[in-house]
Amino acid sequence: MDHREAGGRAGDDAVVELRVHGVSATSPDDLLDRPHAQQVAGDHRGGFYRLRPGNHEGGEADGVTLEAYRWNNLPAGNAARTLAMVILLPFMLINLAIWMRPAGTRSDPVIKALCRLLALTLTGMYVLSIVGTTLDVIAWKCMSSPECLAGRSWLSWLGERPAGLRLAVLALVPAAAISLVWAISARPALPFHIFRAADQPLAANRLTAVGRWDNEPLIGRLRSIHVAAAFATLDLSLLGARAAQGLSIGTVTLAAAAGLVLITCAVLLCTPPLTAPTERRLDRLVSVLRPIALGLTALVWIHVLTSSASWPDRNGLPGYNLTVVGLFTGQAVLLAALGAALFWHRDRQPDVAPSLGFGALATSVAAISLALAFSAEMVYRVSDVLNRGAPTAGTLITSPPRSCIWALLGFTLAVLVTLTVAGVVTLASRPGRVRAASSIVARDFPDAPSDATPRLRQVRRAIARARFTERLVPLAVLYACLAGVGVAAVALGLLPTPPGELVQRYLGLPASSVNVGIGVGSYLIAAIIVGLIVGGIFAYRTPGFRRYVGVLWDLGTFWPRAAHPFAPPCYAERAVPELTCRITHLVDSGNTVVLTGHSHGSVLLAATVLQLPPRVTDRIALLTHGSPLRRLYARLFPAYVSDEVIHEIADRVDWRWVNLWRDTDPIGGRVFPTPRPDEAPDAVDRTAAVDRRLRDPHGVTAPTGDDFSPPIKGHSPYESDKAFDEAVLSLADQLR
Repeated sequence: MDHREAGGRAGDDAVVELRVHGVSATSPDDLLDRPHAQQVAGDHRGGFYRLRPGNHEGGEADGVTLEAYRWNNLPAGNAARTLAMVILLPFMLINLAIWMRPAGTRSDPVIKALCRLLALTLTGMYVLSIVGTTLDVIAWKCMSSPECLAGRSWLSWLGERPAGLRLAVLALVPAAAISLVWAISARPALPFHIFRAADQPLAANRLTAVGRWDNEPLIGRLRSIHVAAAFATLDLSLLGARAAQGLSIGTVTLAAAAGLVLITCAVLLCTPPLTAPTERRLDRLVSVLRPIALGLTALVWIHVLTSSASWPDRNGLPGYNLTVVGLFTGQAVLLAALGAALFWHRDRQPDVAPSLGFGALATSVAAISLALAFSAEMVYRVSDVLNRGAPTAGTLITSPPRSCIWALLGFTLAVLVTLTVAGVVTLASRPGRVRAASSIVARDFPDAPSDATPRLRQVRRAIARARFTERLVPLAVLYACLAGVGVAAVALGLLPTPPGELVQRYLGLPASSVNVGIGVGSYLIAAIIVGLIVGGIFAYRTPGFRRYVGVLWDLGTFWPRAAHPFAPPCYAERAVPELTCRITHLVDSGNTVVLTGHSHGSVLLAATVLQLPPRVTDRIALLTHGSPLRRLYARLFPAYVSDEVIHEIADRVDWRWVNLWRDTDPIGGRVFPTPRPDEAPDAVDRTAAVDRRLRDPHGVTAPTGDDFSPPIKGHSPYESDKAFDEAVLSLADQLR
């Protein structure tokens, strides 16, 4: 018999404990907390594991059969995938923003449209950054200067050629870059459709959009729109330079056609049928839009290549700086509109934090700011490399556009001010956090001996650090405001005065300090890029490191692509249906199932429970530990994880739910709010039975026969805790 069938059925009336891990790269043996695990379902990317038959450790304890679902290979990959994810990080963030909108159906169409328009501007920024590097810095500035071409044979062969030929040849680079992200986004999706159950019910809440929504029609439409817009942006950049030679009927006609393509793309992103599963008229229009854009690009390329007249000698690619500033100004307007929409539709309940619901704005600004920093750094760095050996006096031969200089300066100031405020908030909030931690420690260890004072101090620090998580959302909103001002300040690039002279004239700061700040910002961005690449590689190769770095990728790729098609694919579109299918199979085989999920695994299980049919939910129970459902997801995604959704999950499993949490955990926490005095006693009893706080550590003195005190576990999995085993057995007894 195939080993995948072995253990597929535990027997009638048996209880199966199905474990789902968090973001850490857990091995099957570690997840089961026993050696010698074998795969019984799934594949190498996401699979279910049990202990081998005949294992002396035993695969069954107290009548409960252990099984584990390992999904961490779904979002993971090799070094090349890591590099691609760093490049696509702004696209991932803007896609995340559309899922962070506040609750309320009235605001959905407007906020969705604004997020998708901002995503379109990121595609334009991606193209313009490569245009600035290849066409402005290299083709126009460097190839027009004998000093820049000296000793560079790989460039000098084009130096004496007509400007039209130089632009046409170098335009192949941005065209190839567009084709690259096009190819990456068009990769086959994970085969999640084969795991779909035919009788999955439709739930009233929105978390079911993760894992059951067939997103492929929307992704296909978004892909065609963004590819067409990308090539239209390239066309307008080439035609802007060609227009400096003199307007002609051909130039005007091609520019009007490219502008019409861009306007059409923007209008299509705002139409409600965009997300419809079937919309034939829209699909026909989108299907012809991309070939039209490709054909138009070929005509523009030929038009520029065949230009024989002399081109004007100007400082920079004609029209490029104005185009970049116009794009950034448009982004600032869209961000202001998004902020106004979020403010107007915010949750006005008195007990809701003011920053709740503004995650979409903060993430959108972070995406644009990061893309702006990446773009400006690439243009600035290439310009700096090509300028080596140039005369030290006078204007630099390959000086980057002033808009890029302002972008670097704005990013640097936003980061430095945010870090400064974060430091102030850390110091200012520390006394309050320490007082709260001290009261917790005094309650947990009232009879601690005097020699345990150092250990008590360590526990207080751990609890105080864990309570800083609530300050991160306001800091993110602050950074969004500062970065938004920085994006708007890029419009100063239209001024003829350099940033250093302008700051010295109106603020009195030395111009040299501004130049130093620009250089520091450039190296800061380079360090961030290198850090993301190195961190991503280590996250995939070092399990312990992934626990801290992999959370960004796993959180970002959990949500389906709904705003930007170039974002990394969503792994939940396979993980949730696969869990749904496996749980249904176990129940139909006569088993009852205790679902246990740690950290992000609890979110996967929450989305899964909402999709199970009633005949299955009647035979399951839920155990979450270190769960961020309320502490993070309810704050960041209020439209998808709310009190109603959490109560819906509890009702689905008939309140057979236990949630374990620790005060030292900076991520996990309660899933229900602290009971209010006016709340009904029966409601308090139900929610109090779900949330169970565990003392961490178990003690502050070394046990007999040991030299070390019990460890502070924080966000570590809870499987080794006695309370975890007791909760599993209690839920199993309820199911029996």
